[in-house]
Amino acid sequence: TDQMVQSGFWTLIHWTAALSVNLGVINLLPLPALDGGRLLFIGIEAIRGKPISTEKEGLVHFIGFALLMLLMIIVTWNDIQRLFM
Repeated sequence: TDQMVQSGFWTLIHWTAALSVNLGVINLLPLPALDGGRLLFIGIEAIRGKPISTEKEGLVHFIGFALLMLLMIIVTWNDIQRLFM
């Protein structure tokens, strides 16, 4: 933001780095459609000793992605409603 830029270049760099690390950590959550979900499938395959079918994994990732998009829509809708209250 403008306030960040006025507070100094290194503050902006630190803020950007913190945001990047937080996004990386969230991406590693074991949720389908995120990288952590893929790692979870790799772990399950390693424990079972055989691969999960591509169709089943794709379906799980699709459903996970759809649920994440639904969550984003709900959160955005609530934020927009709060603006007008």
